[in-house]
Amino acid sequence: MEEVEQKYTHSSVAQLVTQGPQIKDKFGRAFNYLRIAVNEKCNLRCIYCMPEKGIFFEPQNKLLTRKEIIRIVKVVAKLGVNKIRFTGGEPLLRKDLVELVSGSAETPGIDSLNLTTNGVLLANVVESLKDAGLTGVNVSIDTLEKEKYTEITRRDYIDQACKGLEAAKKIGIPSIKVNVVALRGFNDHELSNFVRLTKDYPLTVRFIELMPFDAQQIWKTGKFFRAENIKAELIKLFPEIKTASGSATEFTIFNVPGYKGKVAVIPSYTRDLCGACNRIRLTATGQIRNCLYAKNNFSVRDTIRSGGSDKDIAGLFLQAMWQKPIDGWIAQEAANNHPESMTQIGG
Repeated sequence: MEEVEQKYTHSSVAQLVTQGPQIKDKFGRAFNYLRIAVNEKCNLRCIYCMPEKGIFFEPQNKLLTRKEIIRIVKVVAKLGVNKIRFTGGEPLLRKDLVELVSGSAETPGIDSLNLTTNGVLLANVVESLKDAGLTGVNVSIDTLEKEKYTEITRRDYIDQACKGLEAAKKIGIPSIKVNVVALRGFNDHELSNFVRLTKDYPLTVRFIELMPFDAQQIWKTGKFFRAENIKAELIKLFPEIKTASGSATEFTIFNVPGYKGKVAVIPSYTRDLCGACNRIRLTATGQIRNCLYAKNNFSVRDTIRSGGSDKDIAGLFLQAMWQKPIDGWIAQEAANNHPESMTQIGG
């Protein structure tokens, strides 16, 4: 903390905001990507995320308002952030999401606006979101089988989720991705079916390692499917598969020759991607998380509500990210391996 305070005095922060450099940590990583959880609540109860009865949700007055979120976006844009992703909970449960997208789209410097959703409510609002400036949507669907979907989400909404994905394709959202949490013995037999979603449409299917953010610790029950094993299975199923290019998060990415889309494998738990991390997380209650596995919250909400200036907000982001651990293992150790729900962190 002392080192950070010496590096970022109030006057130096003012100069940085004026010059607009990227936010960096002590290991030389730069951060141009802010993920904002706009709520904690969700209309699903996925077994790896939340207990069936749900969790304690913070009251509405503890969550960031639209005005506060837009102000934060404007501040970080001056610090070099050009990509915003709205997450939750389920962000489509937030009534002013379209206004949040349009307000962010109007911010100078922001050129990528994205949404991560379970897709259940997407069909009815995707056109409005695109018109507001949305450039990308990630739809989380872990199985294409109706009974298994109900088993994993504890809700019978697979038809609505698939309808949402199709609506995003029809309306022409520029970037569409399908997020699949890979579970051994549950959906591992569906890899080829998911890959075939990329045959006739240029979307990306992303197989994501199970992460330890659930009350029941599902990830310890033998369902963990390591990224290297997912990759090996894909090569076995599609021997002709070729390597391709993708985002920093998409650590391994493939294309099946003749298919329009791509397939990615994301080592979220084994954390091979930490060295290329470019993201900042902001929880629905306005806490900066400098790592998915960290617990060192820095409250932007409290800074704003106590009368803090834009320079104070900028300084908090600079301070928080300067203290980022070298990887998720160190962050998790410092957090004492305290399990949380992903819906509280922001996906």
